[in-house]
Amino acid sequence: MSLDGQHVVILGGTSGIGYAVAAATAAQGAKVTVVSSRQENVKRAVAELPASVTGLVANLGDTNRLRAMFDELGALDHLVYTAGEPLLLSPLAELDLDAARKFFELRYFSVLAAVQAAAPRLRADGSITLTSGTAGPRPVPGSTVTSSVCGAIETLTRALAVELAPIRVNAVMPGVVRSPLWNFPEELREQFYADTAAATPLRRIAEVDDIAQAFVFFLTQPHATGTVLPLDGGAVLA
Repeated sequence: MSLDGQHVVILGGTSGIGYAVAAATAAQGAKVTVVSSRQENVKRAVAELPASVTGLVANLGDTNRLRAMFDELGALDHLVYTAGEPLLLSPLAELDLDAARKFFELRYFSVLAAVQAAAPRLRADGSITLTSGTAGPRPVPGSTVTSSVCGAIETLTRALAVELAPIRVNAVMPGVVRSPLWNFPEELREQFYADTAAATPLRRIAEVDDIAQAFVFFLTQPHATGTVLPLDGGAVLA
């Protein structure tokens, strides 16, 4: 399948993995709309990305705004959801439950609201690609909430693939990726990257461009649906 002339909407498309997906799909001839809750991020991304990329501002937690936005956009071919604030990592005994609820709002309920609003606009041969993470199948201490959200997105992917067929619904499951999600102090972050890389067969962590290729695969692969694709550099083998 070709992306030439197709309309791809990327929620969270102004930074990290979403930005890389925007660049990759635009390079294949797609018309791309990136969406963020921050005007300055939209303005910067549109200025940096190819001319076929436009941007919109939307609070992804505002269901009415999402519906109005998709009404404005009209028919589309592909929806990609990569939006997310920095990961919530905390020992259970210290977990802020209000923060946990907020994390679920963006990482799960906003996904559900976006799909609900976009699905009637998607062409029958279109697709939805969500973002999970290897914290689902491989939790670590302190990842209770993050792992729970990842598991929920995997299950949601399969359920939507059944309900929305023939629209294809898949999810990409990255491991550790060099991206803004890891908001540690720089020295700790670089050490974390190095330690993670040393523990994987490929001896490197993923870059956002690596992960973007998986999203392009799902957008252009006509026989994939209900699939969750792990991309962790072989960490599961370590």
